[in-house]
Amino acid sequence: MTGPLEGLKVLDLTRILAGPSCTQILGDLGAEVIKIERPGVGDDTRSFAPPFLPNSAGKDSSESAYFAGANRNKRSVTLNLADPDGQALIRKLLADSDILTENFKTGTLTKYNLGYEQLKEDFPGLIYCSITGFGQTGPYALRPGYDALIQAMGGVMSLTGAPDGEPMKVGVSIADLMAGMYACVGILAAVRHKQSTGEGQAIDIGMLDTHVAWLANQGMNYLATGQNPERLGNNHPNILPYQVMPTADGYIVLSVGNDDTFERFCDVAGCQELLKDERFSTNVERVKNRDVTTPMLNEITRQNPSAWWLENLEKAKIGCGPINSLSEVFSDPHVLARKMLIEMKHPATGDEKAKMIASPLKLSETPVSYRLPPPLLGEHTDEVLIEKLGLSDAELADLKKRKIL
Repeated sequence: MTGPLEGLKVLDLTRILAGPSCTQILGDLGAEVIKIERPGVGDDTRSFAPPFLPNSAGKDSSESAYFAGANRNKRSVTLNLADPDGQALIRKLLADSDILTENFKTGTLTKYNLGYEQLKEDFPGLIYCSITGFGQTGPYALRPGYDALIQAMGGVMSLTGAPDGEPMKVGVSIADLMAGMYACVGILAAVRHKQSTGEGQAIDIGMLDTHVAWLANQGMNYLATGQNPERLGNNHPNILPYQVMPTADGYIVLSVGNDDTFERFCDVAGCQELLKDERFSTNVERVKNRDVTTPMLNEITRQNPSAWWLENLEKAKIGCGPINSLSEVFSDPHVLARKMLIEMKHPATGDEKAKMIASPLKLSETPVSYRLPPPLLGEHTDEVLIEKLGLSDAELADLKKRKIL
């Protein structure tokens, strides 16, 4: 068995990151994913480089690291959706598909006669998931969506960065990734519904919607008070100390989640006298008096080096950790023990296996599987169209000559 979604068939018309990250999760869980790409160009992220995956000679291969990060467990088919014959081939492929995923700008696939309303009568069991910047409705529906734009409009940039600095985006494309995760959840819910009723449905994922949804406690802080939260840098808006702390030779993260833990911190730090000061005795007061408590605690942690703090705080069962570079992350013994780094053979890298970030999903009975490396552009076009549609060599040659494949 290749995973809990074995037998589920996905026709993937997505590109960049939000959609591909969603369909990679489905693929890791066993779904069959056929990725449709533009002939000669492919997914835009194929050109988001450098860096490229290295080959066995230590040189750049033809494949970008960005594309490889979100496209394993997929077969690549090139197909021109703007051509009516290309659209006809999509419809034929849908006869053997459970799910269609797409992240074109709102209305684009309708122009190609491939919108949900145009397909649902012929494919009543089809689960049709659209991921766009702003969703299918509302005044911004026709706007293109980009990760940094959504981070700005969705509020997270107003919360991120130093208090006296400029608004700051998150260092990875979190708006794309969260949209992909919500899309995956929606698809799995729709699969469950289809199992019960036989009915498909449309799933409308707007990146701005998903971004607003994960504002979480900061969003609720605003709704409860009507006050825009201030940028706090690395400080937590509701807990203190829960932040980056300076040490004698660098920085650590300290996570004190309650007053009992703060008492243990004071024991380790030798500053029990703070517990007699009402500004420090409870979390509510520590947060209210942030301007005093943070500088005072920073002076205390500066008295010892990072290694001393990490060793002694861990002994006292106080949340703490180093601030790792990515080289430290991918050599961390716990990360390696959890098998979060995998290697896969790739046709572009020769004998050199491509290193990739693993799925974090750990299922005891139906684990994820890594069956296919990220595909070369159009690598499986002939294979899929022969397997699924029974096309002949002559038919394939004609389609290629007419630039449909």
